[in-house]
Amino acid sequence: MSGNKSALVTGATGLLGRQILRAFERSNFTAKGTGLSRADGHSILKLDLGNNAEIQRVIDDVKPQVVVHSAANRFPDKVDKDPEGTRALNVLATRSLAKLCAGRDILLIYISTDYVFSGKPREAPYESDAATGPTNLYGQTKLDGEHAVLEEYDAAGKQGLGLVLRVPVLYGSAEMPSESAVNVLMDVVWKAQEDGAKINMDHWALRYPTNTEDIGRVCHDIAVHYLGRDDRKSLPKILQFSSEDRYTKYEICQVFSEIMGLNIDRIEPNTEGNDPNASVQRPYDCHLSTKTLKSLGIDVSTQDFIGWWRREVRAFRK
Repeated sequence: MSGNKSALVTGATGLLGRQILRAFERSNFTAKGTGLSRADGHSILKLDLGNNAEIQRVIDDVKPQVVVHSAANRFPDKVDKDPEGTRALNVLATRSLAKLCAGRDILLIYISTDYVFSGKPREAPYESDAATGPTNLYGQTKLDGEHAVLEEYDAAGKQGLGLVLRVPVLYGSAEMPSESAVNVLMDVVWKAQEDGAKINMDHWALRYPTNTEDIGRVCHDIAVHYLGRDDRKSLPKILQFSSEDRYTKYEICQVFSEIMGLNIDRIEPNTEGNDPNASVQRPYDCHLSTKTLKSLGIDVSTQDFIGWWRREVRAFRK
């Protein structure tokens, strides 16, 4: 591939977006990111995804061959508290971006989620063409975003340039633990050291924590693969990537306690599953099959969860 390829990553100040941007920067792409509150005007361009004119201006300035759309409201509980704002970002902004990109022959990789599936017992692993059925508003808005991307590219006759990449729960280098539903469990383990602490932790839903660096690499490899093909219309439009490491949240706390040498007797495992009265219902097991990515010859290996955290903790202690 020639050295004049350019990439644009939305949500590039977030947990995942940072690593996607780095993956493109490390290769022969000229890469820019977008952000709203933490843009530096150089590598991260300020962009309000709710403003169609701003999206158009940034795209026309950067002239990317590929856009990776990782910006989203992605915390289910926060989504429930702001359904209108979430739909504006996860669905409406996605459609605007897809329409602009399709009209300019730009490859768009839309980051979606395993929560588009119902996650009922014995259904997983899900293939990329399996029937969807979100259990919460977050999963529904991300599924609606998927439809928006594929519809806009179909309408423009640009099939094979609009792609969906579904990923599960994320972990990795974070500016603050709360950026990740996995990293934040390290804080929980520390909190469990306090006298009188009593913490209830889910020990029912199965999760497949996947490192953001691995997802960044896969996004780059997908872009290279699709941009290098003339027969894109025959290639799959929905792709899935996931680690095979499987844990409940309580088991992740156990891993952290072992690595840190901390006692977690004050953390109580909860095997009851969803509270039927809770506004956000979480799926039991949404494990994603990576068969479609493998069929393209794309490396689906991932970092070892325990090994990564051992190195992270060791580096932090130095």
